[in-house]
Amino acid sequence: MVQAQETTASVQNWLEEPEFTPEVEARMAPVFERVRDAISAEEWPVLAPWIDEILRLKKERNAVILAHNYMTRDIYHCVSDIVGDSLALAQKAMDVEADVIVSAGVHFMAETAKLMNPSKTVLIPDPEAGCSLAESITGDDVRMLKRTYPGVPVVTYVNTSVEVKAETDVCCTSANAVEVVNSLGADRVLLIPDRYLAANVGAETDVEILTWEQGRCEVHERFTPEQIDRLRKVYPNVTILAHPECPREVVEKSDFSGSTTALANYVTEKKPEEVVLITECSMSDNIASQNPATRFIRSCNLCPHMQKITLMNIRDCLLHMRNEVTINPEHEAPARQAIQKMLDLKKA
Repeated sequence: MVQAQETTASVQNWLEEPEFTPEVEARMAPVFERVRDAISAEEWPVLAPWIDEILRLKKERNAVILAHNYMTRDIYHCVSDIVGDSLALAQKAMDVEADVIVSAGVHFMAETAKLMNPSKTVLIPDPEAGCSLAESITGDDVRMLKRTYPGVPVVTYVNTSVEVKAETDVCCTSANAVEVVNSLGADRVLLIPDRYLAANVGAETDVEILTWEQGRCEVHERFTPEQIDRLRKVYPNVTILAHPECPREVVEKSDFSGSTTALANYVTEKKPEEVVLITECSMSDNIASQNPATRFIRSCNLCPHMQKITLMNIRDCLLHMRNEVTINPEHEAPARQAIQKMLDLKKA
C-alpha cells in the first residue's frame, strides 16, 4: 500500500523545474566526470539540475536510493546508492543505515524494502509503477492452489505482492530459484507465478514443478525463438544472454541464461566481442559504459512500469516525503519470514 499526499503547494513546486546555473554546473562537475561514459555532454545540462537537487535532498533526509538494473542511465549512474537485481536489493536493503529509503523500481520492490526495514520510511517515486507479473496473482489465487495441491511446498517469486508472499513457504528470485526449489527436499513444488521461470527451473532440477499458468512478464514474454534465429543470422558471432523470465524456447536458443546480475557479470568476465541481452532495454545501457570493448546489439523491450521512475519524481518524493509504502499488518510477519528463509539459504 502507498500513502500518497498531494497539495496545491507541492504541485506548484513540482512545476518549478530547476535550472542549469553556473553554480549547479560547478557543483555537478565531479559527478559528470565520473559518469561521462554513460551520460553525454549534450544531455548533462538537462539532467544535472535534477541530480543536484536529489543529491542535496538525500543528505537532508538521510536517504539512500535503491535502483534496479532496469532503471534508466541517469538514475542508475548518477543518483543511486545501491544497484542490482531483486536479490541484491533485498539483501542490501537490510544493511542501510539511512532513515529514508527511496525504491527506484516497481511497487513490489518497494514493499520488499519496507518488509526488511520496518522502522525506516520507504518511498516509491511513482506508486503506479506496477508489474504485470505481480498483478497476475492474488492471495486468493494462492490459497486456491494450496487447496488444489495440499501439502505441496509453495515457492513464490519476489515479483509479487506482500499478500501473495504471506501465503508462501519461501520466496525466490531468478538468481536462486533452482537453489530454493532443491533446498526443500520435496518431489513436487509449486513455483509461482511466472510460468516461464517455472519451466526454465524445471529444466534444471529433478523436482516436479507446478505453476500458475496466468503468470508471465509482459516484457520477457514478447521475445521469440524466431527473433533469436534472426539475430544469429545477422550477427553470426553474437553471444546471446537471456533472462529466465523468457519463454523456454528462447532460453534454449541462447548461450546463457541468468538474473540481471548474472548477465552483467557474464559480460564483464567473459568479455564477448558482441552481445545481445534478451531482457529489458535499460540493462544494456547501464552496463555498456562499463564494458567498452563489447559491442551491444540492442534487441530488447522496454518495461513501461520501470520507465515510470524518473529523476523528476525521485526529486519530488524526497522533497515532499510522499508516496510512503506501508504494509498490511496481517501480511507483514509471514511475508517477511518467506523472504528471510530465502536470504538464510545464502548463509548456510
